[in-house]
Amino acid sequence: MSALQASPLEQRPSGRWRVGLPVEFTARDSWQKLPGVALDISLGGMFVETSCPAAFGAAVWTGFTLPGHGEPLLVPGTVRWTSSRGMGVQFGLLGARETRAITETVRRAPMRRT
Repeated sequence: MSALQASPLEQRPSGRWRVGLPVEFTARDSWQKLPGVALDISLGGMFVETSCPAAFGAAVWTGFTLPGHGEPLLVPGTVRWTSSRGMGVQFGLLGARETRAITETVRRAPMRRT
């Protein structure tokens, strides 16, 4: 990699906060809530560690409560990749409340940003 090329992590528009945050997710066409742990989160999405990831391309709803925010968030997303450990979820259209909560949480944790 040349000095002018940035790694994929450096090209991200926002910071990614490493966290162990309990989450629940469900496919949009299902009522079954499945457990997971968000290992990192950014304004663009999160990695959810789970033994039962949704399929690649699946539309999901992910629910979680960020530290310092009493109200739980429920955000839409799409599964962009899966592995034996879990799935990468790209967030869909976020409302102002969700955007602010995630942005503030990531900003408050500068030592944990990657």
